[in-house]
Amino acid sequence: MSMTYRLATLNLVPEAEFVEVLGGIFEHSPWVAQAVVGQRPFLSIHDLHSAMARAVREADEEARVTLIRAHPELAGKAAVRGELTAESTREQRGAGLNQCSPEEFAELQRLNDQYNKKFGFPFIIAVRGHDRQSIIRHFTQRLHADRITEMQECIEQIVRIGGFRLADLIKS
Repeated sequence: MSMTYRLATLNLVPEAEFVEVLGGIFEHSPWVAQAVVGQRPFLSIHDLHSAMARAVREADEEARVTLIRAHPELAGKAAVRGELTAESTREQRGAGLNQCSPEEFAELQRLNDQYNKKFGFPFIIAVRGHDRQSIIRHFTQRLHADRITEMQECIEQIVRIGGFRLADLIKS
């Protein structure tokens, strides 16, 4: 997302362009941008983010689980193969996940496997502000939650990620 957009411009562009520009804010889920395009004009980035967050929270369970599953595992197979989106690559690198020791990498793989087996979707955390150790600590703690609680937590983490991505992409 090296390019930035002005909110005033996004309020005026054709619907398809709005969805194209904002389609990656929520990982591989342009439906979120599509859900809010008719609510323009947005007066602030916060208003746009709130509308997008509301669309995600109010989506049915299938859509929310699909959104969670659209996210890559932390330091997972997609990262190793270089298949992450530019945003996810930048975010994971920022948390130092590209510099895992062999032991940390093995621990993350073990946690990813346990978490996926228990919940049926990948562990999601807004990694900004975290380091490898705090991510592993949160990962371990959240393995003890029930599926409904954890699904809600993943959605809230995705909403946080979306807020960071919007702030990086849009200038007031």
